[in-house]
Amino acid sequence: MSMGTCEAVLQVLSGAVPRLLSSDLCSSNSDFVFSSKYHIRSVKKKGSRYLQSLKCSSMMRCQIGSYKCTRLVGGLDANTAIDRLKLLSCKCQQADRVSGVGMGDGNGAWFVDNAKKLNLNGSINSPNVLEFEDVEQLKREKEVSTSNGTAGTGTSTFHKASVDSIEDEAWGLLQDSMVYYCGSPIGTVAANDPTSSNVLNYDQVFIRDFIPSGIAFLLKGEYDIVRNFILHTLQLQSWEKTMDCHSPGQGLMPASFKVRTVPLDGDDSATEEVLDPDFGEAAIGRVAPVDSGLWWIILLRAYGKCSGDLSVQERVDVQTGIKMILRLCIADGFDMFPTLLVTDGSCMIDRRMGIHGHPLEIQALFYSALLCAREMLTPEDGSADLIRALNNRLVALSFHIREYYWIDMRKLNEIYRYKTEEYSYDAVNKFNIYPDQISPWLVEWMPNKGGYLIGNLQPAHMDFRFFSLGNLWAVVGGLATTDQSHAILDLIEAKWADLVTDMPFKICYPALEGQEWQIITGCDPKNTPWSYHNGGSWPTLLWQLTVACIKMNRPEIAAKAVSVAEKRISRDKWPEYYDTKKARFIGKQSRLFQTWSIAGYLVAKLLLADPNAAKILTTEEDSELVNAFSCMISANPRRKRGPKSLKQTYIV
Repeated sequence: MSMGTCEAVLQVLSGAVPRLLSSDLCSSNSDFVFSSKYHIRSVKKKGSRYLQSLKCSSMMRCQIGSYKCTRLVGGLDANTAIDRLKLLSCKCQQADRVSGVGMGDGNGAWFVDNAKKLNLNGSINSPNVLEFEDVEQLKREKEVSTSNGTAGTGTSTFHKASVDSIEDEAWGLLQDSMVYYCGSPIGTVAANDPTSSNVLNYDQVFIRDFIPSGIAFLLKGEYDIVRNFILHTLQLQSWEKTMDCHSPGQGLMPASFKVRTVPLDGDDSATEEVLDPDFGEAAIGRVAPVDSGLWWIILLRAYGKCSGDLSVQERVDVQTGIKMILRLCIADGFDMFPTLLVTDGSCMIDRRMGIHGHPLEIQALFYSALLCAREMLTPEDGSADLIRALNNRLVALSFHIREYYWIDMRKLNEIYRYKTEEYSYDAVNKFNIYPDQISPWLVEWMPNKGGYLIGNLQPAHMDFRFFSLGNLWAVVGGLATTDQSHAILDLIEAKWADLVTDMPFKICYPALEGQEWQIITGCDPKNTPWSYHNGGSWPTLLWQLTVACIKMNRPEIAAKAVSVAEKRISRDKWPEYYDTKKARFIGKQSRLFQTWSIAGYLVAKLLLADPNAAKILTTEEDSELVNAFSCMISANPRRKRGPKSLKQTYIV
């Protein structure tokens, strides 16, 4: 590297150039090569564990597997096969490593300064707007402080409680959580809790945790970190077909990755940075993440819509990554339903909570990812069969969820009168559900106006619990109909005291208690009733709630929830989750300064300030899907379906 190039890089890192250093994996938007300071090579690592990482140096070209690629135009050469990148790492001298750039450097100061200057329709620099009770409380505090001879304290309390200061603090904390790789931002750690010495895997970059961080950066106009995240996680994707049950399947995205600094082989004076992925083999329950690839597709589409840079999704390697995720999800198997069959612990609820089977959260993300992928896939002969299967799955999945997962007072009355042991193609009780499964809590809890999608459906089993992420994303992704989407928001309003309480938002309702908790969770001490994933309250769900409310043109619901969170979340140091039925206590094992709690709040504020920006996340059905679903309903969903007339791929 020449002296001039070194000086230019140092200027960017020191903040002299007003932008974050981009770690683009290509020198042009469509090239599958690094810029002049990058070098990729494939390295085999001995041992049984599947490890991959990225290596970087100052060479002008990149070597992908056994193929050397110089600067290309339009992506990879059609004749160049893509080999699996086993190890990607950055060779950096210990004395002048650029990966340590952080808060103390000009780059970090620039980030914070620009965060403070951000003004989307007055979202950050606008005057403080507090609810009436907040203003009254502050007046009382001022009166008390004045009577005690401390005039002026009330004013400072008012400013401390202001929305602006909370947002400024959140932006600063989000910047603190950024992870750098080869000197460029690549993601955010799950939590940056200075009070906890046992970090477990909270110091890693999780794909699902980074989504609200990525959306916040996109809405702020910081595209580089999201682009870097998308392309680097793509390189960590499992691209190898394997029969080994201990290796990740082809197309699987890792749950998380960590940037490690290790000594360079053969040179004690130098170090290298290694991206070390976890596909679930190190997780608490050793469960592979089903949702990582789905979230990755959703974020990829959001990046293109927000930045206007469609060249990333059009790249050959990115298109290949999308197709592998889709093929992994729609592969033939023993399951007869259009929903994805997954095990416990494979999504946000990452511990045993009785959601094995066909949990709503995965189905909502699956449907949304299918729509996003169909929008981004480039038309070519090789994609025809995949797109055809994708369209068939969309129709079958939407019908299955809307018809069989939906519950309101009318449907509850219908289930209450079900006949069982029906054997025929035109059976009413298709899944042999026994009416005695209707729990007493549901009879009392279901409002007259409103409804929701149940958590799970299997033969002789309906999980009637309300799962927030699945219902909210069913609204965002269009899996729920327009009427159902409004009904879900109606239920949230009707059951505000249960779902929002003193801190939004309940991850599920109700909690498992007593013997049921013992059997289903295995006496999990972290999932005690009304804690963690067993009915705990998670501030990060604010952003999904906000997107859903904006899509249905009911933003006042989200604004009310955000104002509830603002009363405590900063004072409580941005916890991961809250405990008790009313969310009055910080979670007993909750990490403080949880990144997705911080980012979820920021995304909610930014979207409420600019509701039109929510379109980067929402998806609408096209006329073909709507017509197909309408035809299925109008033809009587309980119509007789014999073997000769069965032409569709999926049973609905």
